Amino acid sequence: MQKLVVFSGAGMSAESGIQTFRNSDGLWEQHRVEDVATPTAWAKNPELVQRFYNARRKNILQAQPNAAHRVIAQLQQYFAVQVITQNIDDLHERAGSRQVLHLHGNIRFARSSAPNANPNMLYPIQGDHLDLQRDLCPQGYPLRPHVVWFGEDVPAYSEAEHMVQQADIFVVIGTSLKVYPVAGLVHHVNPNAQAYYIDPNAQAQHLPTQYKKIALSATQGLSQLVEQLIQGAT
Repeated sequence: MQKLVVFSGAGMSAESGIQTFRNSDGLWEQHRVEDVATPTAWAKNPELVQRFYNARRKNILQAQPNAAHRVIAQLQQYFAVQVITQNIDDLHERAGSRQVLHLHGNIRFARSSAPNANPNMLYPIQGDHLDLQRDLCPQGYPLRPHVVWFGEDVPAYSEAEHMVQQADIFVVIGTSLKVYPVAGLVHHVNPNAQAYYIDPNAQAQHLPTQYKKIALSATQGLSQLVEQLIQGAT
């Protein structure tokens, strides 16, 4: 069975009503990213950061997987599918994808804010609310969202890089490829693999000639591509 690796970005979740910040004025729900998505922001105003992510979590819990999420899950019938996502929601999992690697974390989980805390020690969050006073790690530090903030390392990057290198088919969907280091994954695909880039602004993106560009939304682009992929697998 061929290995199909899907690398998804914010454009995938946008069709489920989850807002992004890079397509407009640099604000995320009327907040500067520097004020809510950096270690400095947490140190300066953890109450604001916690409220912000509680609101994001509520939005994500109310959202539903869209047709593109469901198509990717259905492709598991024909391929060994691995999803690598920049998104902090769990919509891929709720659509039925079994192998999902979150490069930037998963907002449905929390981790300790203690100095030198193990980033892999995760605590599931029941509901949408994380409380600074009540939700504490065993050492007594507040739990913070399990999200990779700007300025933090991306622990899963090397694992993602290996997955991309092993792919027979690599499909990039709905990412602006502006956030590094993860945007660099597109350059690690095997030269013999099939590579596709689905995004409304695909034609403006500078990519290796190996990539076939599909200038459509996630849902439209996958609908166009999926029949071709399944025919090749059967």
